[in-house]
Amino acid sequence: MKSLIYHAILFLCITTVWGQKEPYYKTYNWSDNPIEDIDIEKFKDKDIVAFKDKVVNEFCFINEDEFVEYSLVHKLYWLNSNDNIEKYNKVYLPSSANSEVVKNKARVITKEGKIIELDDSKILTSEDEETKRVLKYYALEGIEKGGYIEYFFVVKRYPAYTGKRITLQSDFDKKNVDFELLAPSNLIFQIKTYNDLPDAVKDSTNTDKNHWKLQLKEVPALEKEEQAPYSAMSKYLIYKLHENANNPGNDIVSYRVGSQNIYKNLYEEIDNKLKVEINGFIKSIEGLDSEDETGKIRLLENYIKTNIYVAEVSREDLEDVSSILDKKVANERGILKLYLTLFNALEIKHQIVYTTDRREMKFDKDFEAYNFFQENLIYFPKQKLYMAPTRLESRLGFPPGYMTDNYGLFVKQVTLGGFTSAIGSIKYIQPVNYDKTNYNLIMNVSFDPDDLTVTKLKMDRTMDGYYAVYVQPFMDVAKEENKSEIIESVIKSINPNLEIIEKKVFNASSKDFGTKPLQILAELKSEDYVDKAGNKYLFKIGAIIGPQQEMYQEKVRQLPVENEFERSYDRKIIVDIPNGYQFKNLDKINIDESYSKDDKELFMFKSSYSIKDNQLIVSIKEQYNQNIVDVSLYEEYRTVINSAANFNKVTLVLEKL
Repeated sequence: MKSLIYHAILFLCITTVWGQKEPYYKTYNWSDNPIEDIDIEKFKDKDIVAFKDKVVNEFCFINEDEFVEYSLVHKLYWLNSNDNIEKYNKVYLPSSANSEVVKNKARVITKEGKIIELDDSKILTSEDEETKRVLKYYALEGIEKGGYIEYFFVVKRYPAYTGKRITLQSDFDKKNVDFELLAPSNLIFQIKTYNDLPDAVKDSTNTDKNHWKLQLKEVPALEKEEQAPYSAMSKYLIYKLHENANNPGNDIVSYRVGSQNIYKNLYEEIDNKLKVEINGFIKSIEGLDSEDETGKIRLLENYIKTNIYVAEVSREDLEDVSSILDKKVANERGILKLYLTLFNALEIKHQIVYTTDRREMKFDKDFEAYNFFQENLIYFPKQKLYMAPTRLESRLGFPPGYMTDNYGLFVKQVTLGGFTSAIGSIKYIQPVNYDKTNYNLIMNVSFDPDDLTVTKLKMDRTMDGYYAVYVQPFMDVAKEENKSEIIESVIKSINPNLEIIEKKVFNASSKDFGTKPLQILAELKSEDYVDKAGNKYLFKIGAIIGPQQEMYQEKVRQLPVENEFERSYDRKIIVDIPNGYQFKNLDKINIDESYSKDDKELFMFKSSYSIKDNQLIVSIKEQYNQNIVDVSLYEEYRTVINSAANFNKVTLVLEKL
């Protein structure tokens, strides 16, 4: 979780309830014969089935000044494929600076029912290559196809009470799925379930503790589908601490409190020394004295993303604005603080926005939990534009697409009576409109008169918006040879076998992004587009627009489609018809598929042709004016997507007159 909120330790504001019974995990154990009641014949067509998936999280005081959370995880899997045996032959035990494993067991059960208990000698260690963190895991020896693995562990950790997600669904069937939450009787938690998961219920028979349960006999598999937000559509729940009954009415977890804490922890206090450093930094960037506020934001973003390195390290100096200005190194929190400090110094109005990647989890505007604070943006209300301060691949006006089309918490500075704080409001982050992201192509095609299987092509390709954001901002800092490779990769995205004779690039600079489209002119040669068939030639005109996505669905679609961003294409292919030849079957070019709702054209693919001055002129227009496609619209969307793929397969017959 990327939340930047620091919380006071909970026990400082809670009147402790003493005389609690010992934690649930102390008396917990597994069954002597866990597969006794399983009729495995019913599942022979499955590769994997979970016959137990249990999670119990308990909050409790273990002494008068230590409040902790115990998390128990218990799983029993039947493995009926070699791939799943390979996937589950190691059980990793949780490890972090704020947690410790206090109980763990693992065993393998053969298909005949023989139980192989694993002791601590089977716990091995490995080191994560990236983080260098030492990981502990059970090596589950003796697993066979048709056998079982079972394990449970209990982790003692710093309590996560501000918002925690528990996912109960996977891409395989689960039986006996349980979630339980326990807490001292004065702590009231709220639990919200998603995607048709039943509500958790409070156990009224437990008078010693608050106890919530969600017990399901089965949770069916959710199959993965192309372009579906799988994680966001899985059945899951989120819980958070709502109230301390001994201190009622106190906001513990709310967007109001969260907004104030965000402000306190991200806006640096400016003393005279830091003020001088900030002013010096601003003066060092040419153009920041301009009256063009949007231009100043672009300049500042490009400068910081080019000159200040962002390290994935938690360290105080990397969050100190003065140190960042001096050493040009920050972490994600530090770089965000730097932007906010500079925007205040430049008197540019802005708001901090917290949201989620909608593929993983939709931001819930109604259930106020801090685990929705996963991704941050900066919103400029005057320009109505967003910036992603920690994402190098993003620039002003084009935040990562999966953070749009989603709700978010907008945190705004307010000053009353000389006191500055912040207020938060929930708003929808509108996606960037399709007409701001364009892929336009003009391709002139001529045939070698001595060999009609050889084509010469003149490309005029322009891209802006999300199609240019991965190229334009990086051309200033790329080496010359790398620049050439980048442009060649863009050209050859149509066909990797294209021979590039000459190429020219325009507007290939970070300062051009958002104001001028990237333009590539190229002279090309290819032998891929024409095949000879007797006295005829087969011209693969559709392949000139490059590979196209195809969507085929054998089963009924279950999940919505989600695209990263809205987009538009305008392509034109101009073909010089060889003297003495004509094209047959031109009607194959004509495709017209679209879907409109409320007089708004949401998806469209249209191709048509004309012949003028011995040239075949083909026009192809395509647009997608909606990112999130409900299952009810899937067939309409798929028809349009596949229309582009169908055009890509169009082959014309060229024959003598």
